[in-house]
Amino acid sequence: MPALVCALVVGCGGDPAPSDPARTEVQRVLDRRSEAVLERDETAYRSTEAPAADAGADQRATGMAEFAHLRQLPLASWSYRLTGFRRSGDRATAEAELRYRIRGYDREPVTAARALTLSHDDGTWYVASDEPAHDAAEQLWEQGSVRAVDGRYSLVLGVGHSEAALRAYADAADRAVPAVSDAWGDDWTGRVVVLVPETLEEMAGLLGAPASSYRGIAAVTTGETGGRARAPADRVIVNPDAYDLLGDFGGQVVLTHETTHVATRARTTAATPLWLSEGYADWAAYRSTGRGADRIAPELRREVRAGRVPAGLPDDADFAFGGDAAGLAVAYEGSWLACRMIAERWGDARLNEFYRAVGGHGERAGAVETALRDVLGTTRERFTGEWREYLRRQLG
Repeated sequence: MPALVCALVVGCGGDPAPSDPARTEVQRVLDRRSEAVLERDETAYRSTEAPAADAGADQRATGMAEFAHLRQLPLASWSYRLTGFRRSGDRATAEAELRYRIRGYDREPVTAARALTLSHDDGTWYVASDEPAHDAAEQLWEQGSVRAVDGRYSLVLGVGHSEAALRAYADAADRAVPAVSDAWGDDWTGRVVVLVPETLEEMAGLLGAPASSYRGIAAVTTGETGGRARAPADRVIVNPDAYDLLGDFGGQVVLTHETTHVATRARTTAATPLWLSEGYADWAAYRSTGRGADRIAPELRREVRAGRVPAGLPDDADFAFGGDAAGLAVAYEGSWLACRMIAERWGDARLNEFYRAVGGHGERAGAVETALRDVLGTTRERFTGEWREYLRRQLG
């Protein structure tokens, strides 16, 4: 099942003595490197790469290959900011924050932590390697040549897939965006970036996590929560191994679910429980499909018919990947039905108001209870009791 995943990390490192001129010189090299990427100037980019004797022929080839892989990425900005620098003679290591924006999609730069090695030769510093920092995620262009496909409301970036295959993702994303706007409203960008790596392993690399954590997970959304109005555009990252097994209906539900996370990101904060964020995303994805609860919630139906109606709404821990698949399904299904119940009893607009009120509370303690009282005119105890009865009616 899809879920929120926040995967953009900022690097850190110790600062050198302010008087060290090498740091300033290296920053200038990185500035030239950034300009070369934006201008797609291979000669200028090559001039920042360490000679093969210093970097190693394989490393130099890797750097130039990654530059070539970036060619189809529609970049609006690209820059490095040194955050740590250590020099030993003609060698140095550095940490840097890579910041980039995709034209037409990113309001603010996406950030990625990088670890660099550098060499000094004939009075000039050169980049010998440029890799993800420790525990940081890979970038798509490090996995191969990036192919870009534009949709009406989407940009699909893929590695190892044909243009026709990526066009199918763009078509699904283009159907998802209007569906999400119809549910949530227009206070979001109305556009989505979809990354399609070649395999599950490459997907995990983009998330900086073990592949085992995402086996069977069709897609996730990366981004920054916390109510930032100008948060960078989220990335929907697809696991093609699982997505391709879903069929047209399942794939559409997944992309609409993930696009809902993109739309609601600015209103999703530490105060928002996962039952609400995931349940709402499923509600938006299923609301126009015409399918009933017995088909959408088979695992929970089995529990209810066995007399095991959940005692309360799912906890955040119930949504953990890599655990009990049936239990995970029950958590999603119960959350979806909670949001569906709100929409049926109080209306779609009140459900949206409730979501925004919970996220706007600022902290988890009391967020749901306050919104239940102020928006829905009920208490947590009454709401939980009504939800349990709703499960019996819908699934019993």
